[in-house]
Amino acid sequence: MIKAAIFDLDETLLNRDKAVEQMFLMILEKCYEDDKHSAKNEMLKKFKEYDKESYGDNDKTKVFESFFDEFPPKYRLPHNDIQDFWNNNFPHCFTINQNTINLVNTIKMKVKVAIITNGSTKRQKAKIRNTNLNSCFDIVIISEEVGFSKPDKRIFELALNKLNVQPEDALFVGDDIEKDIGGCQNANIKGIWFNPRRIKNHTEIKPYAEINSFDGLLSYFT
Repeated sequence: MIKAAIFDLDETLLNRDKAVEQMFLMILEKCYEDDKHSAKNEMLKKFKEYDKESYGDNDKTKVFESFFDEFPPKYRLPHNDIQDFWNNNFPHCFTINQNTINLVNTIKMKVKVAIITNGSTKRQKAKIRNTNLNSCFDIVIISEEVGFSKPDKRIFELALNKLNVQPEDALFVGDDIEKDIGGCQNANIKGIWFNPRRIKNHTEIKPYAEINSFDGLLSYFT
């Protein structure tokens, strides 16, 4: 009998890739003369690559500096201002799919719901607040706030304690096979791998289940 559903945030509940595209458009507008820049598609591709390399790091200065070195802007953000620019603007680049909100609320009628996310407290809280996800969840656990991050089993055990459920009574849903699924399994929680891009699993980790869309999730709570 499942009593709790625990979710990852970035690339599970929220589409981080789309948010990075929005961030790129803001940089284009602020730092480059022509937002119809001829190399726009190439620039976006490189910006995403630099972001992916630093994914999980709180400091995004290297992302911008590398990007500006490759595509010199008309106006270059000062080194000391980059992190504030990211922190202040990136959370506002996120939007939430209404179907996701509806699904979480449906599951919440049946079981307790929680979020476990790695990242900076300020940024993650802003994302959750700006997308109204804070009204949907019983608890939210952010790695910076608690002092350990996925795949450390302690962050999952903390969620279980706060929800007052046993590991066998919880499901965890996340997109990262190692941090999310491997991590929750370290705490004896069943992991559902959210894999909309149908990435091949090259690890030894065997998820409890795999879904390509959230529509496939409800059957586990009926």
